[in-house]
Amino acid sequence: MKIRKANIKDAQGIGKVHVDSWRTTYKGILPDDFLNNLSYEQRTELWKRNISDATNYVLVAENEQGEIIGFATGGTRKTNSVPNATDLTSIYLLEEYQGMGIGKQLLKEVFAYFKQKGYEKVFVEVLAENKTRDFYEYYGAQYVNNLEIKIGGKIVEELIYVWNDIDGVTNGALK
Repeated sequence: MKIRKANIKDAQGIGKVHVDSWRTTYKGILPDDFLNNLSYEQRTELWKRNISDATNYVLVAENEQGEIIGFATGGTRKTNSVPNATDLTSIYLLEEYQGMGIGKQLLKEVFAYFKQKGYEKVFVEVLAENKTRDFYEYYGAQYVNNLEIKIGGKIVEELIYVWNDIDGVTNGALK
């Protein structure tokens, strides 16, 4: 397994992981018709824009065959006005690669980037019904707030977590 910074050629692979992981992660949480209508082509175009945007930091995880099996992104959301803070905007892995330590490595790498940029706090937003919240809690994220958002025509609860100690993640919890 290899983790590296994404380039524009990775957009299609990231788009596929994005769609496939949403379909497994959010099954039973978001409406089936919404998940079934996710488009590889639309997500590929989204990821071309995301990768080209210098305010985003995008990493990919590849398997031994060089196929993208996961990704992580960071960048300060427009809604984040906390000084010296940024956001972990996503970590997604194909279902068959979950539980193998790849998410931990993606988290460690993106936090190393945040530390290098001088951030002191990192926020992450996660749907309340998404089991990934346990992953974030395990690695030190603390619940701070919740809100309701609409995805695919359904109102869902989103939880907001914060890491107040980037060093604790890069040096401690992820060793």
